[in-house]
Amino acid sequence: MSSSPPIRIVLADDERMVRTALRAILRAEPGIDVVGEAATGAEAVSVTRETRPDVVLMDVRMPEIDGIRATEQILATRIDPVPRIVVVTTFENDSYVYDALRAGAAGFLLKRTDADTLVRSVRLVAHSDTLLFPSAVRTLAEKHARTHAAPPPWVARLTGREGEVLRLMAAGLTNAEIARRLQVGPATVKTHVAAVLAKTGARDRTQAVIVAYEAGVVGAHRGGC
Repeated sequence: MSSSPPIRIVLADDERMVRTALRAILRAEPGIDVVGEAATGAEAVSVTRETRPDVVLMDVRMPEIDGIRATEQILATRIDPVPRIVVVTTFENDSYVYDALRAGAAGFLLKRTDADTLVRSVRLVAHSDTLLFPSAVRTLAEKHARTHAAPPPWVARLTGREGEVLRLMAAGLTNAEIARRLQVGPATVKTHVAAVLAKTGARDRTQAVIVAYEAGVVGAHRGGC
């Protein structure tokens, strides 16, 4: 029986001690391989292009270009497969974190995160179809979302069922959980999720949730998700 290929990780942080600690934790875990490191945002872009990792752990504040710009540049290169970028930060309510999620980061981790949570989060973001820490993402979106004066055009293009799926995505449900909630098949949910991403122009679920908050499709004022 063949095993799954290891999760390939790039570490991007300007502090050597942080990279050393992350490397030690991750390399001790089966099925995880640290394939590159970077000390600046520009290096993060270059190393990611060269190594094609599954996940990039990206410090949000770095020299040359910050983690937000580095995230944008990595995703703009259309690397195949597209890496999942997780920003690493000291403060979870930092507007930099929100901007990184808005730019396409799949989630965030705090620098004080314990080793077990770090490993679980890496595995989750590499293989799962749910949000990383959905309640924290919702809190950030509620606090920082720059709402549109009028709903963007994609809102009108969503079907009623697609709107339901988007709100359940924002609540942190997986495709299987959405399928059970709506009493439909997983393949149907997968089709709806793909339609939501296409219509919102989002790269992944996290970015779809962010733009949904900005458009007022989800939020506390809607009884929300």
